[in-house]
Amino acid sequence: MLEHKYIDREKSWLAFNARVLQEAADDSVPLLDRLRFLGIFSNNLDEFFRVRFAAIRRLSLSGISGEKYLGGISAQELVKDITEIVIQQQSESLRILSTIETKLESKNIFIINENQISIDQEIFLKDFFIQKLSPELVTIILNDLAEFPLLKDTSGYLAIKLIMKLNDEIRYAIIEIPKTLNRFVVLPSDNEKQYVILIDDVIRHNLSSIFNIFDYESISAHMIKITRDAQLDIDSDLSKSMIEKITTSVKDRRIGEPVRFIYDQLIEKDTLQFFLDKMNIVSTDSIIPGGRYHNRRDYMNFPNLGRFDLLYKTNDPLPIPGLSLEGSMLGKISKKDYLLNAPYQSFSYLTKFLREAALDPKVTSIKITLYRLAKNSQIISSLINAAKNGKKVTVQIELQASFDEASNISYAEQMQMEGIELIFGIKGLKVHSKICVIERIEKDKIKRYGFISTGNFNESTAKVYTDVTLFTSHQQILKDITKIFDFFDINYRVHRYKHLIVSPHYTRSRFYKLIDREILHALAGRKTFIKLKMNSLSDFKMIDKLYEASTAGVKIQLEVRGICSLIPGIPGMSENIEAISIVDNYLEHSRIYIFGNAGQTEVFISSADFMTRNLDGRVEVTCPIYDQEIKNELIDNFNLGWKGNVKARYHSYILDNKYKLRNHDPIFRAQWETYKYYQNKVEVLAEKAI
Repeated sequence: MLEHKYIDREKSWLAFNARVLQEAADDSVPLLDRLRFLGIFSNNLDEFFRVRFAAIRRLSLSGISGEKYLGGISAQELVKDITEIVIQQQSESLRILSTIETKLESKNIFIINENQISIDQEIFLKDFFIQKLSPELVTIILNDLAEFPLLKDTSGYLAIKLIMKLNDEIRYAIIEIPKTLNRFVVLPSDNEKQYVILIDDVIRHNLSSIFNIFDYESISAHMIKITRDAQLDIDSDLSKSMIEKITTSVKDRRIGEPVRFIYDQLIEKDTLQFFLDKMNIVSTDSIIPGGRYHNRRDYMNFPNLGRFDLLYKTNDPLPIPGLSLEGSMLGKISKKDYLLNAPYQSFSYLTKFLREAALDPKVTSIKITLYRLAKNSQIISSLINAAKNGKKVTVQIELQASFDEASNISYAEQMQMEGIELIFGIKGLKVHSKICVIERIEKDKIKRYGFISTGNFNESTAKVYTDVTLFTSHQQILKDITKIFDFFDINYRVHRYKHLIVSPHYTRSRFYKLIDREILHALAGRKTFIKLKMNSLSDFKMIDKLYEASTAGVKIQLEVRGICSLIPGIPGMSENIEAISIVDNYLEHSRIYIFGNAGQTEVFISSADFMTRNLDGRVEVTCPIYDQEIKNELIDNFNLGWKGNVKARYHSYILDNKYKLRNHDPIFRAQWETYKYYQNKVEVLAEKAI
């Protein structure tokens, strides 16, 4: 008998990050990509501590148990469990890094430290230190300061201990590792051998130069890192604009409470205690021993060294059959719907749509929601271009998109200067929907065109996130999108939508009805199934509804990349539910929902996961698919993922990330087969054209 009906979402998330770590450990993954996965693992962990762990810690310190919200475990117990899991994972990540470094050496790539520098490298590094690194260093002597300096949670530091010759006096200092330079310095190659050194070790190599005014007997340097609570505390001052409030709150993050402290486990005890005392870090915080280097997220940007043989082969994005990037997209979309599946197909279709709308004299307005944007966003450029061409451009930009607040504020200010009308959302609700509608005058009437997506309008992430986008001129669907923008304007009025399912008002109840209908079909002996692909499944009530469907005999297949609080395969509760997670070269981000409906299959794409925040606390959009060809394509997409037996793991109560069994079946790698699927579509169309 199970102790709980649900898996704690934090532990399930840590199990997801363990799957990322499995990729770093996988010998079949190219070596430089294994380093990238190590970086992703570390970056994920940083964000987890800044947001989720910070929230659990606040609950723990308040004295509230929180078992009702945490699936049966207390906040105090959960803080302890998380710390233990993370310590184990950190230890495993260090072991994996050591293995990768050894294997890189067999490929003539050497990551060296300050004790392994050759004479030629010494000359190069001396110049590098003087010309580039030294001017960027921030070094602070700590002993005599009235107030300990504030350490940033996005930076790594070297904790310095100097033992002076006179009276064995001890002085402490910190050196911030600069983020303005790439952390990995590529050294001159030696014949066929390539060498890389971390900036940390270049600093260590030059400690005598940095501290040459001190008469010390010995000096040591060990890395430390702090993670702070990243909760935004939004000012309620009505005299301030939303941009001002978010800007102030983002700045206040730098003084957030410490939630995690990582240190080099070889650091001297007195040095460690000095920093813990000065930073008021106590045993109730998450204090984690680590290796020589922290901020391993930087491995996401490890230089490729021209060694493309040690990286995944890059597949060129494919065209959408029947939709050209050279002709008019609006002309094509006026006749039928099209689906874009990035990164298998080119994200350029989306920017082409906006560029065409910006130039078309018949287009009068563009409305779009923006959540996360690329560093140099072509989307923003297209919208500004449209405004300069006299279009009425309305942009709902989410200023509270986690860790993208500063970027979105910058873009908001840029768009304001160009006369674009901005909407900053609704009090208490994040806008997470991915929608766009344009209005065009045709035969003296307004005709709408638009797109609805499962992912952000971001050219950078579109290269590595799988997301689907529907291009449509379905007038009733697009009229519903216009109503959503009306809701942004006057949000005390709740609209009714004929086609779209919109959070926070209708998503939960509508999905309940869809599941209930499958239950009725099952009880009546009709063909029934539910296939759901999403990022996370953690809402307890929605899980209970899926348990109810399973008990009624509905066969349920779940592809859940991240958090899965549902426990599959338990007799009497979930015996008809199977759940897998695919973690591979691309990040699975699409939300595709399929309901059998006794042979009249219904298919939806959505911006919403089955999480409480998506169902009840955000503006999300789920769109039905009416085009039969696109329906079939999305069902095929789901089935290709389900058939995968290389990078798919089972979700289970014990969180062991067991790989899906192959059972003598041929190797079927879902992402590779999906690319082949779209490649075949292009080839079939080409053959028809001959």
